[in-house]
Amino acid sequence: MAKVIVYPPTSMILSDLVERMGHKALVVPEAVRTLVTAEGIESPPLNVTPEEPKKGLHYAAVDVPSGVRGRMALIGPLIEEAEAAIIVKDPGWLTGCAGCSRTNELVRLLIRTKGIPVLDLAYPTDDAEARVFVQNIKKFLEGLK
Repeated sequence: MAKVIVYPPTSMILSDLVERMGHKALVVPEAVRTLVTAEGIESPPLNVTPEEPKKGLHYAAVDVPSGVRGRMALIGPLIEEAEAAIIVKDPGWLTGCAGCSRTNELVRLLIRTKGIPVLDLAYPTDDAEARVFVQNIKKFLEGLK
């Protein structure tokens, strides 16, 4: 079983596919869930402890916008834990609130420089492309076993 980071972070269908193939999907919603349900946090969803900004500084400089550092506080540890990655290029609206271009560039750079297996895919635009998309993911995940 490999730990596979799924990016963009709101790709819940992809994370389900990763889990169905017997791997652990590393996704931002799980990291957020951990923070929201953590002991000692009194006011979710404003669940930022003094330690969270420090985590973001590990991945991005102090002069980088705070939103990038905040996102990296969640995504950075997932990248460190990852043994493989699935990256969907040009996902459009799938990026949701994580659609910060600078964060996306930094995340892709950190994943690529880690030296783990990476599957890059274009977001499908029709049914035929969607079938090929899923087949490519399945083949990639089977190769990780």
